[in-house]
Amino acid sequence: MAAMKTVDRFFEDYAVGESRTTQGRTVTEADVVLHAGQTGDFFPHHLDAAWCATQPFGRRMAHGTLIISMAVGMTAGDINPQAMSYGYDKIRFVKPVFIGDTITVTAEVTDKADHRKDPARLGYLHELVSVINQDGETVTVLTHLYLVNKRGEPS
Repeated sequence: MAAMKTVDRFFEDYAVGESRTTQGRTVTEADVVLHAGQTGDFFPHHLDAAWCATQPFGRRMAHGTLIISMAVGMTAGDINPQAMSYGYDKIRFVKPVFIGDTITVTAEVTDKADHRKDPARLGYLHELVSVINQDGETVTVLTHLYLVNKRGEPS
């Protein structure tokens, strides 16, 4: 795993349309079991292979919240002290992710806006996060919201 670096990217440094794509990551049984233990979600869809074999999807699937966590983590390559996560909107689980699937993530800046209460110092940045499986299918999408410092007037 590459070492994280610290970068200072201010609101003014981002452009609508810029994007980044991660390397792939395979979802393992250990990922699913650990997530079940952390969240208390032991539904058979995730852990009971025999039951899943009787269902239309035929096999165990990863938790949607696991895929969100993985996607956000996969896109967090640098530490930026000028920005912080402000939340997530429009989360959709488009298709199931199964144990053994490999996902990649693309994050594209889709919107920038001034902060309503402090527009001189802060802005909002929206990234459309798209999770794609090994077959090129979109499996999860969400909007990641950031609160970002503005560079401000030079001193």
